[in-house]
Amino acid sequence: MLKVAVLVSGGGTNLQAILDAVDSGKITNAQVSLVVSNNPNAYALTRAKNHGIEAVCISPKEFESREKFHEALLKKLQESGAELIVLAGYLVAIPPMIVEAFPNKIINIHPSLIPSFCGVGYYGLHVHEAALKRGVKVTGATVHFVDTGTDTGPIILQKAVKIEPDDTPESLQRSVMEKAEWKILPKAINLIANGKVSVDDHIVTISD
Repeated sequence: MLKVAVLVSGGGTNLQAILDAVDSGKITNAQVSLVVSNNPNAYALTRAKNHGIEAVCISPKEFESREKFHEALLKKLQESGAELIVLAGYLVAIPPMIVEAFPNKIINIHPSLIPSFCGVGYYGLHVHEAALKRGVKVTGATVHFVDTGTDTGPIILQKAVKIEPDDTPESLQRSVMEKAEWKILPKAINLIANGKVSVDDHIVTISD
């Protein structure tokens, strides 16, 4: 049984999609054993507690330096026995020390079709604002492994979402979540939990 730690910053809708997928059997051989947020008021922590999952806040504001914060986060992840770390709307950059401690064991969901609209500054509504401003006809979501860059790790799954003429950043954000994020993030976890994902020279292969 793969032990999964989920890192969140806000409401936790992606976390809920994961929990629902575990409960329904769409994710097998995995369980969420820890939820961590940098935000003490994140509703995701309440979702976790309601599900009987350990939920903790580890905020940079509680530490004298960023390095101390990183050390505390790494310590908690290691103590939990986490075998896969899922960034589900976690708005804090993961430092190299954590990436190196969990090589190809950290995944992230990004609300665009990488390499479009990704990298530094592309988070939350900014991604959808940029897509609409550029006038692309299709956007979507990407699940990728986390490396020491920003949205540069090996791509696991992608799903496209059509942009409608009357879309706003807010409506597009909702559409991408419902049609793509909530589907491919649980799917990626299930594939990893069942040994279907391998990485070679930055390329992900998914076996049958």
